[in-house]
Amino acid sequence: MTTSTRGAAKAPAVLVLEDGRIFRGRAYGAVGETFGEAVFSTGMTGYQETLTDPSYHRQVVVMTAPHVGNTGVNDEDPESSRIWVSGYVVRDPARVPSNWRSKRSLDEELVRQGVVGISGVDTRALTRHLRERGAMRVGIFSGAAVMDDAVLLAKVQEAPQMKGANLSAEVATKQPYVVPAIGEKRFTVAAVDLGIKGMTPHRMAERGIEVHVLPATATVEDVYAVSPDGVFFSNGPGDPATADHAVSVMQGVLERGTPLFGICFGNQILGRSLGFGTYKLKYGHRGINQPVQDRTTGKVEVTAHNHGFAVDAPLDKVSETPYGRAEVSHVCLNDNVVEGLRLLDRPAFSVQYHPEAAAGPHDAAYLFDRFVSLMEAERA
Repeated sequence: MTTSTRGAAKAPAVLVLEDGRIFRGRAYGAVGETFGEAVFSTGMTGYQETLTDPSYHRQVVVMTAPHVGNTGVNDEDPESSRIWVSGYVVRDPARVPSNWRSKRSLDEELVRQGVVGISGVDTRALTRHLRERGAMRVGIFSGAAVMDDAVLLAKVQEAPQMKGANLSAEVATKQPYVVPAIGEKRFTVAAVDLGIKGMTPHRMAERGIEVHVLPATATVEDVYAVSPDGVFFSNGPGDPATADHAVSVMQGVLERGTPLFGICFGNQILGRSLGFGTYKLKYGHRGINQPVQDRTTGKVEVTAHNHGFAVDAPLDKVSETPYGRAEVSHVCLNDNVVEGLRLLDRPAFSVQYHPEAAAGPHDAAYLFDRFVSLMEAERA
């Protein structure tokens, strides 16, 4: 990605999809060029949390909500230390942010972090195109980066694809760190960072858990060096088919029978650890309004998602795995995609969505309590 910060408000911009579809608009954020996988997010709010979610690494996010940036940017809501999206697409950016916590405009923050975006795009038409054709490679070009359409299309088609991408180590912490329990410490959890969001260890800390966040390269020995009562595998970007190291570590945890909880990428890692396959969704699930049924209770939850891959596990039966019986515990009501797994003979479960959901909804916060219950039962 190459960027400049001058003339963003007036510079022409072009969005080019790998199948040749072109959208024209105005530069938003930094001026230059960027590449990634075009995906759309259906959230009406929470754009700051979306931008800073490491799971969006190497993706160009199209916001389906027409007005973006209304509440500006603050210093409390980011989910990580930086913006991770490789590009940003909006229809009508706010001209003036209005919120008592706002420190600067979203446009200013995109410029500050060198994120190339485009505004004035018919995001409804773009979203319909992605729903019909599927997520695909895309480039955004503005200012001096705008050239002949054929040249820009060739650049997009040379960009790497998301399928086969191994990205967790690029976004994970390089050094272990500890998030202390809030109030009395009850448990210790080793959290393998595959692209963890800041709210996740906070939700555990609220429940008296001291969280040791470990790099994606952590070994089984590293995990057990902290004497964990439970082990957590986080969300993250990339193709789960490439995550052989994480699968190996999780299988080591399953062999020991330690309580285990995974979300998003962690759900896909559990699926692979149990012997199931994974596959790329046509356009994925992204946003904060996805309906999921918890099949253990029958309850329907509105949930926050960000995933382009899913686990290929049978919905209609209990499966035999090397670690005992397993079943699909949660399912998306829009398309029957597997949204959760649980082992029946060992204390392990996972969900494909984000129960920490800082921007909401909070229907699935009980899953952290379920993790605590597993650790309580194991201790007893």
